[in-house]
Amino acid sequence: MSFESVKRYFEEKGMGERVMALEHNSGTVELAAQAIGCEPRQIAKTLSFLVDGKPVLIVAAGDAKVDNKKFKEVFHTKAKMIQFDEVEGYVGHAPGGVCPFVVSEETSVYLDESLKRFERVYPAAGNDHSAVDLSIEELEACVDNPGWIDVCKGWNE
Repeated sequence: MSFESVKRYFEEKGMGERVMALEHNSGTVELAAQAIGCEPRQIAKTLSFLVDGKPVLIVAAGDAKVDNKKFKEVFHTKAKMIQFDEVEGYVGHAPGGVCPFVVSEETSVYLDESLKRFERVYPAAGNDHSAVDLSIEELEACVDNPGWIDVCKGWNE
């Protein structure tokens, strides 16, 4: 799975023009914001965790941090990020390009409440030189079976 598969996915939805191949690296929130020309908090970063041995992706605002207490309340386990070199094997995208689109079948995707304050957000599109320009409603519609959760802190303080 890669940029090409994400691009194809959005083309099939009639939204191919929303997928951006960026000239500059977008592998971190700060780099993505610079490459796109938006505020870092508008980057919809996708964080990878293991819950009961299964991959779980949480898409959160660029200025949000996972709150371990909230995570445990929702998932009934301690937050354990997937090791860097194992992310692609679990999820289907390499670090820096992890996104909630075209992921492995066993991956669950959740959208964090921190995103709801924006009209537009920019998740990655399968590699570290990409992004997708989406409204919150479009993001929700383009993620298979998303659930909304509140597991982050730092963004509303």
